[in-house]
Amino acid sequence: MWHLYQFPLCPFSRKVRLLLAEKGVAYDLIRESPWEGNDAFLDLNPAGTTPVLVDDEKGVVLIDSQAICEYFEETVEKLPLINGSAAGRAEVRRLTVWADQVFYGDVVAPLLNERMKKRIVHRAPPDAGTLREAMRRANTHMDYMDYLLDHRSWMAGGMMSLADIAVAAHLSVADYLGGIDWAGHEPVKRWYAAFKSRPSFRPLLSERMEVVSPPAYYEKPDF
Repeated sequence: MWHLYQFPLCPFSRKVRLLLAEKGVAYDLIRESPWEGNDAFLDLNPAGTTPVLVDDEKGVVLIDSQAICEYFEETVEKLPLINGSAAGRAEVRRLTVWADQVFYGDVVAPLLNERMKKRIVHRAPPDAGTLREAMRRANTHMDYMDYLLDHRSWMAGGMMSLADIAVAAHLSVADYLGGIDWAGHEPVKRWYAAFKSRPSFRPLLSERMEVVSPPAYYEKPDF
């Protein structure tokens, strides 16, 4: 049995969880707060980041969301998520990296730091200027998502892919932290509403992070 080390608002763990659910791979969740510096966890991953996926029986330890997703893409035939032509697969990977690096760096990381980590770890108030800048950048990036979805059925083309899973994972965390203004972004809103209705997504929406509450609409597909 696989064991996934993660915490509820880790977007990279959410990315892995969505892929595993879509592919029908069973796993257990193990709560891990990287900021606590747990020695046993650091033995698994000295970098101290989540997610980490472990199968004790097989002696397999997988680290990094993209490496984990690629592992199951190669080993589980059900629902290929990096599919199509070489150019199509390149586009899936490009947008997955965009979500994991650009959207995360500009939007999700500062929101997590200001609205979660500062509150839980440092017992400090968030910086209003940093939050405003993260929300401004979120709006700019959602304009780009609107553009993509005006020309495609899914983020990377005509079929759901790992790019959709990655974007949805990061967007769900930003939304939980109140960093998304949905006004004027109907293409993304329709796409995300459909994603929220998928069985793979429902468990994520029901989870809560201690002392940090999401907006009232967060769990509703028809938000």
